[in-house]
Amino acid sequence: MTRTSRSTSKNDQKSQEATNPHSPVVEFGADKPLHLDSGVSLSPFRIAYQAYGELNADKSNAILICHALTGDQHVANLHPVTGKPGWWETLVGPGKPVDTDRYFVICSNVLGGCLGSTGPASINPETGKAYALDLPVITIADMVRAQAMLVSHFGIEQLFAVIGGSMGGMQVLEWASSHSDKVFAAVAIATGARHSSQNIAFHEVGRQAVMADPEWKEGRYLEHGTVPRKGLSVARMAAHITYLSETALHRKFGRNLQDRQNVTFGFDADFQIESYLRYQGMSFVERFDPNSYLYMTRAMDYFDLAAEHEGRLADAFAGSKTRFCIVSFTSDWLFPTSESRTVAHALNAAGASVSFVEIESDRGHDAFLLDEPEMFSAINGFIRSAARAKGLLPS
Repeated sequence: MTRTSRSTSKNDQKSQEATNPHSPVVEFGADKPLHLDSGVSLSPFRIAYQAYGELNADKSNAILICHALTGDQHVANLHPVTGKPGWWETLVGPGKPVDTDRYFVICSNVLGGCLGSTGPASINPETGKAYALDLPVITIADMVRAQAMLVSHFGIEQLFAVIGGSMGGMQVLEWASSHSDKVFAAVAIATGARHSSQNIAFHEVGRQAVMADPEWKEGRYLEHGTVPRKGLSVARMAAHITYLSETALHRKFGRNLQDRQNVTFGFDADFQIESYLRYQGMSFVERFDPNSYLYMTRAMDYFDLAAEHEGRLADAFAGSKTRFCIVSFTSDWLFPTSESRTVAHALNAAGASVSFVEIESDRGHDAFLLDEPEMFSAINGFIRSAARAKGLLPS
């Protein structure tokens, strides 16, 4: 069943969006359980999504956009909570590289998210209360299985392309590995085939910050009417540093003071960078669920495609007919170019068709979300070439 929900309260839009989103929702009942990597089945469950453009007659022009850790389905429309433009409107829209005048573009809120898909803030039908930590742990593969069910709901047998960056890129690689016959082209940006020890460490710091907040209430904060604001804010501050580069931070902030001529010899936000991080932390709390943050970071930590194939990454793509475009950025130290190159080498070893581009940028990991003309050019060229090969554009 498909339905479109509308929130009725302006007082707590974030909570409303978790249970009654401003997005179409596909609900999968008891007859369509989702079998999770943890060994349990999730049923019923639902997936919230946004769609742009029109599906053509033979349903061959569909593109799936996979969002990153703190993203959502609102890729190219105003966000219902923040009122800000879609998070990838630089790439997706009429006349843009992912052209919504030509392609049918879908972006779903991942399983475990907090904008309408089943997640820890969703109501557990067995208790009538929010799942909180009773929701089974979700993996990247689980997210992709749920997306595959959504795609099948539209009657789409093969996606023209799957595109995503960071955690979205992990989903792209999982799609290409586990559902290769359903993916004609794949664009994986600023990502890797596994999460590094360093990245797991940063995530653990963030999770511990959330769980150490007394307002977390062992994950039952919704029942208590509290929010672990300080913990989630600190988690976001720590993570946000990893999304930037030292050069970008210095260029934007340096050691400039915030609205003062001299240091205060105290612990207020003396420096602009301190004020910026505090703002990032608090604004994040207004739109994201703390428990979802725990689930999303854990999903990324567990991701390791090679481990699923006895340590041989090339085997994850054996026999793949998918066309790949792998993109990295020179200043990305969260997912450095070496991670993308490892994926490209594995694809070559598997005999897959792969293009690899390293883009010169000093903006760090977040470059994939910003105005990067070289990235747009590379993706546009790849998509147009793939569209010609599939017969969506004249040769």
